Amino acid sequence: MVFLSLALFFLPLLNGLIAGVVGGYKVGGVGRALVAAILPGVVVGAGLWIIFALLEAPVWGMVAGAAVSILILLSDLGLFIGAAIGGAIGRRG
Repeated sequence: MVFLSLALFFLPLLNGLIAGVVGGYKVGGVGRALVAAILPGVVVGAGLWIIFALLEAPVWGMVAGAAVSILILLSDLGLFIGAAIGGAIGRRG
């Protein structure tokens, strides 16, 4: 999903949708596709919290991690929709 999104950077509204459909089809289920689409946002948010916690600023890390996670979730809305569609198609096929 990530590779296709980056490869299709010149199609700003369709890159996430196309990557989500292909990725969702590959994993073969709606639930698994949505987990695969949301995982990068969770990893980045947790990573920011860990980095700031090591720098003795865990509250700032929590705020920054939550803000970046929400930003990723909102910006990749097409990816989530595509993942749900691809997962539904993959489950049937």
